[in-house]
Amino acid sequence: METHHPIIDVPERSRFEWVMGEHVAVVTYRREGSVLWLNHAGVPPALGGRGLGSQLVQGVLHLIQARGEQIVPVCSFIVRHLERHPEFQALIALR
Repeated sequence: METHHPIIDVPERSRFEWVMGEHVAVVTYRREGSVLWLNHAGVPPALGGRGLGSQLVQGVLHLIQARGEQIVPVCSFIVRHLERHPEFQALIALR
């Protein structure tokens, strides 16, 4: 995913951040080894309704995939995104 603002991992805050001006969209996580429990995806209300949540989740999934990690989707928004994008099913950790 190409964006004008990169999505970055901020491990000390246990979240991915997508900074757009004074706004920050986030995906929070809990790490267990190479598995990330994706707990919440959030876009500031001022940026809502533009599809940025989907772009954020897509970018985070690409980063996780590139690092060879796996996920446990907890957030219902992320679960729905994965249902619409089966190409990321291999990222889901077997429990």
